[in-house]
Amino acid sequence: PQPVPPLLQTLQRYLTALEPLLPPDELQHTRKIVQKFGCPGGLGEKLQPELIKRAKHSHNWISDWWVQWAYLECRQPLAVHSNPAISLPKRDFTDWRGQLVFASKLIAGVLDFKAQVDSGKLALEYMRGQPLCMELFPQLFSSCRIPGPKHDHVVHYGRPRRGPAHITVVRNYQFFQLDVYNSDGTPLTESQIHAQLLRIRSQSWKTDKQPMGILTSEHRHTWGQAYTRLLRDKINKESVRLIEKSIFTLCLDSPVMRISDEKYSSRMAAQILHGGGTFSNSGNRWFDKTLQFVVGEDGSWGLLYEHATAEGPPISTLLDHVLEYCKKPDRVRAPLIPLPMPKKLYFYINSEIKWDLEMAKQNLDILINDLDIKCFNFQRFGKEFVKQLKLSPNSFIQVAIQLAYYRVHSEVCAACDIASLRMFRGGRTDYIRSPTNQMLSFIRAFDDDDAVSVSTTRDSLMGQGIDRHLLGLKLQAIEEGLSLPRIFMDTAYGLATHWKLRTGQVPTNTDSVMCFGPLAPDGYAVCYNPQQDHVHFSVTAFNCCEETNAEKLALTLERSLRDLQELFQPTV
Repeated sequence: PQPVPPLLQTLQRYLTALEPLLPPDELQHTRKIVQKFGCPGGLGEKLQPELIKRAKHSHNWISDWWVQWAYLECRQPLAVHSNPAISLPKRDFTDWRGQLVFASKLIAGVLDFKAQVDSGKLALEYMRGQPLCMELFPQLFSSCRIPGPKHDHVVHYGRPRRGPAHITVVRNYQFFQLDVYNSDGTPLTESQIHAQLLRIRSQSWKTDKQPMGILTSEHRHTWGQAYTRLLRDKINKESVRLIEKSIFTLCLDSPVMRISDEKYSSRMAAQILHGGGTFSNSGNRWFDKTLQFVVGEDGSWGLLYEHATAEGPPISTLLDHVLEYCKKPDRVRAPLIPLPMPKKLYFYINSEIKWDLEMAKQNLDILINDLDIKCFNFQRFGKEFVKQLKLSPNSFIQVAIQLAYYRVHSEVCAACDIASLRMFRGGRTDYIRSPTNQMLSFIRAFDDDDAVSVSTTRDSLMGQGIDRHLLGLKLQAIEEGLSLPRIFMDTAYGLATHWKLRTGQVPTNTDSVMCFGPLAPDGYAVCYNPQQDHVHFSVTAFNCCEETNAEKLALTLERSLRDLQELFQPTV
């Protein structure tokens, strides 16, 4: 079970985390508020035992709260703001024929992984010798987020024996139900899937006038209202339910404009993330769906996932399995049983829904035009070089990111990396706060002419991070109907949780790059995948903020990495 950290430990670490962010007088003010909260008879002392009681009587004392607060109550669009995308190395095809052959193999590979999950044969994962919770894996399939007026909820239709037997395929904005199991329960072979994808292609020559999937990119409140209107019609309700229940979605994207090799990786990451806009492939998405695999005609491919249900590490395990599966030849002979035609899903669109769609199209294009994405492959060194220095590759890259941010903005900011809490039952994530006093001293000394402490990472992984604990105390106060404690109304708490720099290490066995939008309108998101001799990066920022610039931060990050290398390996 996930522990509730000691109250005074969290409060002390919270104050330490604020030191590089606040001037001394403000820090002193906050210190008094924190001391009052944690002192004998203080509000913290009343709330802490309730959290400990909650931990004894619940599956996990914070995960449900966290998912509800961080995802389901968040009203921003899932596109860009929430759903992460993973763009994978280009495949060796450049037309629709190759696209469908690869898509068939991809579907078969995902079903093969699902069979391992359903049968309990998926290998147990470990981190630092500790077994990890595997509960997220079955929830990846046949699940979907449902919009609501005040908050969303997630539905899981997957039951190993009686769960749905179809996937959703989207092409030219048209949705199809594709059954992927034979009547005896065996999965379709690759050649059977391929034959069915050819049938879908023949039924979807023209692009549908109304890209229904774009509705799911709206602000959650707006989409929640449109969803209610949409489901009043029986045909729409049936189509929506089939999408929601499907095992996963496959998006067959049209080719996009040819661009230079230098910009290709950034363009492809953007295509997976949001579809490129209403005149491109954004209508081929259902952003509420937990898993969406995207295969483009030009060989590009990747995965988009909904964050309330899925986390990066289980997704990496799934992708590694699919990539291994794709290397194997298809030796299974297809049975000669005729298959039913894939079912096209129809929508009845009245004037209200047409208006909802027009607004959704405008809003999505504004959002897409506002997002700046810069992906690059840093080739001077990778994690092997850092390990030879007896340093942590993750910490090394974090120092470089902090140094780059400081060089661009002349300050450090509230920055978070993600720690997985899967060492605990039902564990999700906590934040690792990057800026420390040591980091600030190092960065300041660096350009004046013992790097980042790894202890904060270790604490977070062991369930001793500060952010989920503070959130738990805040939500406990709300649950008890108490007025919000002053510690959470203090400007310092607002500053400490205004994440101008959201980072994420997604180490995979392949040259993939993950990307997502910044958490704050004046912030950045930096994702990285360290390989042996190179590191893949993606940097995102919003164009509407004059202070931030993704390209500038990316270039400064490259220089900072080179400068750190020079520090350890001076070229005389």
